[in-house]
Amino acid sequence: MELWPGVWTVLLLLLLFLLPALWFCSPSAKYFFKMAFYNGWILFLAVLAIPVCAVRGRNVENMKILRLMLLHVKYLYGIRVEVRGAHHFPPSQPYVVVSNHQSSLDLLGMMEVLPSRCVPIAKRELLWAGSAGLACWLAGVIFIDRKRTGDAISVMSEVAQTLLTQDVRVWVFPEGTRNHNGSMLPFKRGAFHLAVQAQVPIVPIVMSSYQDFYCKKERRFTSGRCQVRVLPPVPTEGLTPDDVPALADRVRHSMLTVFREISTDGRGGGDYLKKSGGVGEARL
Repeated sequence: MELWPGVWTVLLLLLLFLLPALWFCSPSAKYFFKMAFYNGWILFLAVLAIPVCAVRGRNVENMKILRLMLLHVKYLYGIRVEVRGAHHFPPSQPYVVVSNHQSSLDLLGMMEVLPSRCVPIAKRELLWAGSAGLACWLAGVIFIDRKRTGDAISVMSEVAQTLLTQDVRVWVFPEGTRNHNGSMLPFKRGAFHLAVQAQVPIVPIVMSSYQDFYCKKERRFTSGRCQVRVLPPVPTEGLTPDDVPALADRVRHSMLTVFREISTDGRGGGDYLKKSGGVGEARL
């Protein structure tokens, strides 16, 4: 039994040696370390935010607290976020934001440009994500169960009323899931039905491809730049549910055009798209 302290010391020394060695010699290990810290740090920040947010209870104003606590994360990873077109946000009315969805790193771009009184619509599973789920609930994040269509439609109807009565904006990822392929998936129509039902404008937001500095398939995560482009609002006044398919296609087309432009101008994803021969177009 006297040997145990010595064994633990040796194991600790080996660990202290192996971790730096893996960090400098293995890009895959560096990827996993960075993602583990990213997720762990967000959970830790949520723990700090919960007591502050709990003072108000569930309130969309708590999103300001979460945004303030998350803004610094991009500096930890050497990611420069450039925002253009922020003047397109309607100054004093509800609206629906639609944005492309690439990975959990979207959170960095979202926090950079998140307008006042704006909350995301998220899958219900996030509610059970420990401290992050509770912090999101306190900040007024709207959770929907995508597997139960009836419940999702009911929630969307309630959201439409909330938009108008409480001056709230909502942020939706109409692709419905993360897309790591440097392109843009077909849009689901829930966000557009919501905007038409409430007769509020749609504000498209496009984040450039992360492929220059992040690729889940290649286990690569370095520093880099991302451009966030806010497009002019798309009015929905006078539109009916019958107009939703054409509306969704029109918004997606405009967003995809901008995505290709800002992902090939040297500000995010350009090298990847050039090497792949325009994978964004090939997958449509």
